[in-house]
Amino acid sequence: MTNPIIRDCENYLVMEPCKNEQFLTAEETLQWIEEWLNKMDNLPEDLQNEPSTRSAAERLLDTSCDLEIRPGFKLEWFAIRLTNGNF
Repeated sequence: MTNPIIRDCENYLVMEPCKNEQFLTAEETLQWIEEWLNKMDNLPEDLQNEPSTRSAAERLLDTSCDLEIRPGFKLEWFAIRLTNGNF
């Protein structure tokens, strides 16, 4: 389980293979995770009981920092604190 302080963060660094890292807001990060979940044929077993991909994305953002889409292709996201609030 992640530290509850992380949930107060409003920005994330997200990474996917063969692309540059991106700085996203919490809402943009949720959308990014949700888009990837929608592309998957089957959700990971621990997310299959979630009522929607949105709730699955929220659960991932609260409890994890990565998602393996297929062997060798993993998405990662990390809560960050920006000093000036802008990026």
